[in-house]
Amino acid sequence: MKIFNKSLISRGILTALVTLSTSANAVEKPQTMEDMWKIIQAQQKQIDKLISEKQVAANTTSAPASVQVATTEPANNKAPADDVKKLERKTDVLTQEVEKLRTNLAIPEDKALKSAYGLGPAASKVYQVGKGLSIGGYGEGHYQANVGNKGDSNDTADMERMVLYAGYKFTDKILFNSEIEFEHATTGEGSEEKGEVSVEFASLDFFIDPMVNARAGLVLMPMGFINRIHEPLFYFGNHRPETEKVIIPTTWREMGVGLFGNITPELSYTTYVVNGLNAEEFTSDGIREGRGGGSNAKAENFGYVASMEYTPSALSGVTVGGSAYAGNAGQNQVYDGYKADVLTQLYEAHVQWKYRGLEFRTLGSWGHINDAALLSAAKGETIGSSNYGWYTELGYDVLPLLFKDTSQYLAPFFRYEHFDTIAKAPNGYEDNNTKNQQIYQVGLQYKPIPNVVIKADYRNRTAKQGTVPDDFNLGFGFIF
Repeated sequence: MKIFNKSLISRGILTALVTLSTSANAVEKPQTMEDMWKIIQAQQKQIDKLISEKQVAANTTSAPASVQVATTEPANNKAPADDVKKLERKTDVLTQEVEKLRTNLAIPEDKALKSAYGLGPAASKVYQVGKGLSIGGYGEGHYQANVGNKGDSNDTADMERMVLYAGYKFTDKILFNSEIEFEHATTGEGSEEKGEVSVEFASLDFFIDPMVNARAGLVLMPMGFINRIHEPLFYFGNHRPETEKVIIPTTWREMGVGLFGNITPELSYTTYVVNGLNAEEFTSDGIREGRGGGSNAKAENFGYVASMEYTPSALSGVTVGGSAYAGNAGQNQVYDGYKADVLTQLYEAHVQWKYRGLEFRTLGSWGHINDAALLSAAKGETIGSSNYGWYTELGYDVLPLLFKDTSQYLAPFFRYEHFDTIAKAPNGYEDNNTKNQQIYQVGLQYKPIPNVVIKADYRNRTAKQGTVPDDFNLGFGFIF
């Protein structure tokens, strides 16, 4: 009778599990380990109940023969071969269902993309998973036609970026997040202009308290709009604002450690200690080439950066923020026969307002470089002792005016910006007015779905001295 008992109980348990797993798929799938554990506990209670009932039924086989005739199971001690096959098939089905649940826990589907801790929505996916792996990314490409320089137009078509976000949530308190960027569709024989592969950020987050959390690794400097949220759906135009490219050198990342959190629900902060800039790489175009980028970056000197953002609940859609960076960039190197600290400072403030279809941004940034005369002598070009840039832009989604309840988006926009990487030349050196530029930009931004954008824009560029060609740009972008 032992074989009969085991067969009866096994069939009952497996049938219950398959039924339960099928029912679980009929409702919303569990998204966290806590949800999964609740389902397992409920299943275990029903399994225990089934085992108890089957054991009672099995015990009837020890009753007199007249009673055994009333049972529905045959009296023989061998389970039929087809019953064994059914058990194997049900086991396979159950295994597949469990694997589906495990996959959905590791890589959740259909999650609404939203920004977290100052990062872009696609970069923030790891913060939404219960545990395990998170994958996201974005891409953008465009066609650019230079206007007004017929002899040497240099029109281009470029897959500018293809980016993969990979994160892993170890526990509710510790996670890893990263961004790997492929530029210009190739590694380009070691030439940055032709293409390269870079780690844009890679850091560990340690969640301690909403007010105080820690981050360590290759971190994005929390300055301006674009440096941390640089996914193509979240800024106007095919090109990032020049002010947030040459004055705030997007994408600026350094090796460092620091704290972030919310002082109040409306007031957030981020602060890091990072390796210092490398003044040897500063040029008349600014500090951009002095970034370390986590690639054997010089760390004889350190930099300090802090930012704060305020989103008042009383003013819906308004964000006000600012940041400051200061640090020596000399890196114990000799410039024109002297060792210099090269204290480098950068400050910025910004305001954003989103109201219904209206989107408004303005940002201003100012920087200062000590020992600019020494650097200019060593480099053989004028390096500004101060620099500045600012821009303002306005866009409006017109589709809701034409189609009620549409999920599509179409916004004409306008941007004006002015920047000068040599706002003040060091004593004894001439200004270079080709670095003092203004840009008037108009364009259209169309999103057929929230994750995809098609862009068209025209930029009118002028310099205080010399000529800069205008350009027309047509492109696309996406996030996932």
